[in-house]
Amino acid sequence: MARVTVEDCIEKVENRFELVLLAAHRARTISAGAPLAVDRDNDKNPVVALREIAESKIDLDGLTENLITGLQRVIPSDDEEEAERESRAEERPALPAPEMDEAAMLKALQSDRDGPADGRL
Repeated sequence: MARVTVEDCIEKVENRFELVLLAAHRARTISAGAPLAVDRDNDKNPVVALREIAESKIDLDGLTENLITGLQRVIPSDDEEEAERESRAEERPALPAPEMDEAAMLKALQSDRDGPADGRL
Protein backbone atom coordinates (compact mmCIF):
# COMPACT_ATOMS: atom_id res chain seq x y z
CA MET A 1 0.00 0.00 0.00
CA ALA A 2 1.22 3.50 -0.79
CA ARG A 3 2.29 5.90 1.93
CA VAL A 4 -0.43 8.15 3.25
CA THR A 5 0.01 11.85 2.65
CA VAL A 6 -1.66 14.92 4.08
CA GLU A 7 -3.42 15.46 0.75
CA ASP A 8 -5.21 12.12 1.18
CA CYS A 9 -6.47 13.18 4.60
CA ILE A 10 -7.38 16.76 3.70
CA GLU A 11 -10.26 15.41 1.64
CA LYS A 12 -11.77 14.01 4.85
CA VAL A 13 -10.71 16.72 7.33
CA GLU A 14 -10.35 20.10 5.63
CA ASN A 15 -8.68 21.97 8.49
CA ARG A 16 -5.02 20.93 8.84
CA PHE A 17 -4.90 21.88 12.50
CA GLU A 18 -7.93 19.70 13.22
CA LEU A 19 -6.33 16.90 11.21
CA VAL A 20 -3.21 17.05 13.38
CA LEU A 21 -5.28 17.01 16.57
CA LEU A 22 -7.41 14.08 15.42
CA ALA A 23 -4.49 12.03 14.12
CA ALA A 24 -2.48 12.64 17.30
CA HIS A 25 -5.45 11.67 19.48
CA ARG A 26 -6.07 8.53 17.43
CA ALA A 27 -2.36 7.63 17.62
CA ARG A 28 -2.52 7.94 21.43
CA THR A 29 -5.60 5.72 21.58
CA ILE A 30 -3.83 3.15 19.42
CA SER A 31 -0.86 3.30 21.81
CA ALA A 32 -3.28 2.72 24.68
CA GLY A 33 -4.49 -0.49 23.03
CA ALA A 34 -7.43 0.50 20.82
CA PRO A 35 -8.09 -1.93 17.97
CA LEU A 36 -6.74 -0.99 14.54
CA ALA A 37 -9.11 -0.35 11.63
CA VAL A 38 -6.41 -0.97 8.98
CA ASP A 39 -3.44 -3.33 8.71
CA ARG A 40 -0.36 -1.99 10.45
CA ASP A 41 2.08 -2.87 7.59
CA ASN A 42 5.02 -2.15 9.91
CA ASP A 43 3.90 1.50 10.27
CA LYS A 44 4.07 3.54 13.43
CA ASN A 45 0.95 4.71 15.25
CA PRO A 46 0.72 8.23 13.71
CA VAL A 47 0.93 6.78 10.20
CA VAL A 48 -1.69 4.16 11.03
CA ALA A 49 -3.94 6.93 12.38
CA LEU A 50 -3.52 8.98 9.19
CA ARG A 51 -4.23 5.91 7.04
CA GLU A 52 -7.42 5.24 9.02
CA ILE A 53 -8.53 8.84 8.47
CA ALA A 54 -7.64 8.79 4.75
CA GLU A 55 -9.51 5.52 4.18
CA SER A 56 -12.54 6.62 6.27
CA LYS A 57 -12.18 3.56 8.50
CA ILE A 58 -12.96 5.46 11.71
CA ASP A 59 -15.84 7.72 12.74
CA LEU A 60 -14.42 11.25 12.67
CA ASP A 61 -17.35 12.74 14.57
CA GLY A 62 -16.93 10.19 17.35
CA LEU A 63 -13.18 10.77 17.40
CA THR A 64 -13.75 14.53 17.65
CA GLU A 65 -16.20 14.12 20.54
CA ASN A 66 -13.80 11.76 22.29
CA LEU A 67 -10.98 14.30 21.90
CA ILE A 68 -13.12 17.16 23.23
CA THR A 69 -14.34 15.10 26.17
CA GLY A 70 -10.78 14.15 27.03
CA LEU A 71 -9.68 17.80 27.05
CA GLN A 72 -12.58 19.11 29.14
CA ARG A 73 -11.87 20.02 32.73
CA VAL A 74 -15.46 20.75 33.80
CA ILE A 75 -17.99 17.98 34.23
CA PRO A 76 -21.25 19.06 32.51
CA SER A 77 -23.55 17.68 35.25
CA ASP A 78 -22.09 20.14 37.80
CA ASP A 79 -23.17 23.07 35.62
CA GLU A 80 -26.74 21.81 35.54
CA GLU A 81 -26.87 21.42 39.33
CA GLU A 82 -25.44 24.92 39.84
CA ALA A 83 -28.01 26.44 37.47
CA GLU A 84 -30.79 24.67 39.37
CA ARG A 85 -29.49 25.98 42.72
CA GLU A 86 -29.33 29.52 41.31
CA SER A 87 -32.89 29.32 40.00
CA ARG A 88 -34.12 28.17 43.43
CA ALA A 89 -32.21 31.02 45.10
CA GLU A 90 -33.87 33.55 42.81
CA GLU A 91 -37.31 32.29 43.82
CA ARG A 92 -36.72 32.98 47.54
CA PRO A 93 -37.27 36.56 48.72
CA ALA A 94 -34.18 38.34 49.96
CA LEU A 95 -33.99 38.91 53.70
CA PRO A 96 -33.62 42.53 54.78
CA ALA A 97 -30.24 43.46 56.23
CA PRO A 98 -30.29 44.07 59.98
CA GLU A 99 -30.03 47.73 60.88
CA MET A 100 -26.95 48.76 62.90
CA ASP A 101 -25.91 52.09 64.21
CA GLU A 102 -22.40 53.34 63.62
CA ALA A 103 -21.09 52.34 67.06
CA ALA A 104 -22.36 48.75 66.75
CA MET A 105 -20.86 48.46 63.25
CA LEU A 106 -17.47 49.74 64.47
CA LYS A 107 -17.51 47.31 67.42
CA ALA A 108 -18.33 44.36 65.12
CA LEU A 109 -15.56 45.26 62.68
CA GLN A 110 -12.99 45.62 65.49
CA SER A 111 -13.95 42.27 67.00
CA ASP A 112 -13.53 40.61 63.60
CA ARG A 113 -10.10 42.16 63.28
CA ASP A 114 -8.93 41.43 66.83
CA GLY A 115 -10.41 37.96 67.17
CA PRO A 116 -12.77 36.65 69.84
CA ALA A 117 -13.02 38.63 73.09
CA ASP A 118 -12.28 35.55 75.26
CA GLY A 119 -8.79 35.14 73.73
CA ARG A 120 -9.49 31.94 71.75
CA LEU A 121 -8.40 31.66 68.15
